[in-house]
Amino acid sequence: MHTMRAMTLIALAASACEPDAAPPSPATTERDSADIAIVENARPPEGIRLPWRIGPEPSLSIGVAEGDDPYMLFRAWGALRLQDGRIVLANAGTQELRVFDSEGTHLATWGGRGEGPGEFTGLTGLAHWPGDSIAAWYAPRSGIAVFDAQGNHGRTFSLINDDASPMQHFWPEGTTADGSVLAVHRPEVADTFAVQLRDGEGRVRSSLGAHPGYEWHIANEGTDRRRLYLKGFSGEPAWTPWGDLVAIANTSRYEIRAFAADGALARIVRRDHPARPPTAEEIEAHIEWEVARNSPATEAEANRLRRAFQAVPAADNLPAFASMTADATGHLWVEEYEAPGEEAVAPLWSVFDPAGSLLGMIETPPGLRIREIGEDYILAWTSNELGVEFVQLWPLER
Repeated sequence: MHTMRAMTLIALAASACEPDAAPPSPATTERDSADIAIVENARPPEGIRLPWRIGPEPSLSIGVAEGDDPYMLFRAWGALRLQDGRIVLANAGTQELRVFDSEGTHLATWGGRGEGPGEFTGLTGLAHWPGDSIAAWYAPRSGIAVFDAQGNHGRTFSLINDDASPMQHFWPEGTTADGSVLAVHRPEVADTFAVQLRDGEGRVRSSLGAHPGYEWHIANEGTDRRRLYLKGFSGEPAWTPWGDLVAIANTSRYEIRAFAADGALARIVRRDHPARPPTAEEIEAHIEWEVARNSPATEAEANRLRRAFQAVPAADNLPAFASMTADATGHLWVEEYEAPGEEAVAPLWSVFDPAGSLLGMIETPPGLRIREIGEDYILAWTSNELGVEFVQLWPLER
C-alpha cells in the first residue's frame, strides 16, 4: 500500500466538529460463543471531526541542515518521550541514541557503532521499557539493549528461537507496558506472518498466531528465472500494542483483532467500509509510482520497469485503511487510505476508544510519520524538500 503522499511541511490546525455534523452511530457490541467481544462500528458521517486540537505548529523541532553533529539527523527512525519531558531519538545513521531536553537542547549521546556493551550494529528502533527505561533493538541477531533513564546500559538479550519453529526468525517490533517484546516473523515469500510476545529474556511468552500478510505475484522471467512482485494495492500486515492488548490486522479489511497477553483473542473491532476495486487510472498511477521509486537511469530502463509492473496483477480491492497506532490513553488511531489522485492535504484518522467504539475522526499535520502519541502531544518524524530530517513535538488538546 502506497499513498504517494508528498512530504511537505505545512503547519495545520485540526478541525473541530462541524456544528451540523452528527456524532458517529453508537457501536454495536456482541459476544460470540467463546466470549469474544465483537464491536461493529458504522461508517462515520462525511466531514465529522473530533473536538480535539492539534497545534498550528510544532512546539519543538529537532534537526538542522547545517550545525553541530547531534542536531544533524540521519535515518532517525525511532523517537520517544520520557516521563520528565526528555526526548530520545534512535539515529540509525550513526548507531546512536541522542537525548534532548524539553527545549530541544542536546544533552547526551548513548550507544554508538560497535559490538561492545550498549553499542549497536544495525540500530532500527526503540521503545519504552518498564521503570522509564528504554529498549533499543538492532541487527543482525535480534539484539535488544536496555538502558535506564540516565543512559546506563543495563543488559542486552536476544530473541530466542523456540523449539516449535526453530527456522522462524522473529524480529522486535515494539514493547508492551508489562515488559513484553512484540516479536514478528515476516518471511519474504509467504503470504502470512506470525506474532509472538517474548519475555525480558527473549523467550516465548505467548503466541498470537499467524495472520494474513502481503499479496505476492511470482513472474517467470526466462526459462530458469523467477521474480517476486508485490501486487498493486496489496493489503499489508499491521500491528501495535493497544493498552493491555496487542492489535493485529491486515489493511485489506477493516477488521482489527486484539489479543491478550496470554495469546487469547479478546476483541474484534470492525468499521463499515465498502470494498472498491482500483480503477484503470489508479492502477496506471501506481505503476508510474513504482517506476519512479526504482530510479531508472535511462528511458529504456524506465520502459523495461513499466512493462514488468504492467504484468503484475492488482489486488481485487483497494486497502480499507493505511496504518494504525495506539496512544498513551488507550485510544486506537486508524489512518484512512487514500487512493492515487485522491490524496488529502492532511492525513485523516479514525479514533476508537479503549473498548473499540468509534469516537470520530481527526486530521494530523501533513508529512508526519507518527512515532508516539501521548496524552497531550504527538511526536513525529518529517523531512523537507532537501531531505533534511526533523523530529517534532506537536501539542494535542483532547
